[in-house]
Amino acid sequence: LIMPLLNQTDLTPASFILNGIPGLEDMHIWISFPFCSMYVVAVVGNCGLLYLIRYEDSLHRPMYYFLAMLSLTDLVICSSTIPKALCIFWFHLKEIGFDECLVQMFFIHTFTGMESGVLMLMALDRYVAICYPLRYSAILTKDVIAKAGLATFLRAVPLIIPLIFITKQLPYCRGNMIHHTYCDQLSVAKLSCGNIKANIIYGLMVAFLIGGFDILCITVSYTMILRAVVSLSSADARQKAFSTCTSHICAIVFSYSPAFFCFFFNHFGGHTIPPSCHIIVANIYLLLPPTMNPIVYGVKTKQIRDCVMKILSGSKEMKSQSV
Repeated sequence: LIMPLLNQTDLTPASFILNGIPGLEDMHIWISFPFCSMYVVAVVGNCGLLYLIRYEDSLHRPMYYFLAMLSLTDLVICSSTIPKALCIFWFHLKEIGFDECLVQMFFIHTFTGMESGVLMLMALDRYVAICYPLRYSAILTKDVIAKAGLATFLRAVPLIIPLIFITKQLPYCRGNMIHHTYCDQLSVAKLSCGNIKANIIYGLMVAFLIGGFDILCITVSYTMILRAVVSLSSADARQKAFSTCTSHICAIVFSYSPAFFCFFFNHFGGHTIPPSCHIIVANIYLLLPPTMNPIVYGVKTKQIRDCVMKILSGSKEMKSQSV
């Protein structure tokens, strides 16, 4: 008799408590060190890439513009989650406002969707570069690249907003303790005493619409690339052509591998997988790509290496002149 009298406001908590990694609370301080180290590498590496692409004329090419999009997306993803996680680990600042939680959820899901879209665009970039090298610059103009980047963002936003709205409308009467380091959509929805089938079904639909479409495009692009590379007569030409794709393939592996495991744990893992394992994988999913992408592209891409060496040699010359 009491429940029908309660309105939506009564069943909406003012805040949630992010409990971190359940079962590993005593190890939070030790877990924070690799988290912090990876976050610093991610911020420094991606900011460094953005600086190089902005100011080095030799990097003003379509491939590096897409890489700049990826770096910017990675910065938003890791900065939306890791600082709060470190506050939980170091200072036990676990409280997060209800609206703040929804905003964090929006940024996480929107920009992970955008990251998937950028990886797809980078696969198309490699397809055009290898299959149509003479028309590469004519096809991928700055205007086309800007519109493609905007489209990946605008694709994610209208798909994610309904998910946030559905989550906001749920009645919450199972406490406000979220066993996670950030506001994961399903973790929040499970605190509701209402029907969360809409969250689950719509979340699956968004995952298949964004991830499924992007993976399909990436697969088709690399199938065409493989056919073009195999048809080359020279072994050196084949090796050179395929070597331009290695960094992107690594980025795909770093992004989609933890994403797959995270998706599997969320929807099919049930009670067979420890919550701590699920949460660690979920954080790796958001932290590994931003950390590794700058390293891989910095090591594998000769143009970026040359720009870094030029800046370092220039700073050394300035120091020697000042001495």
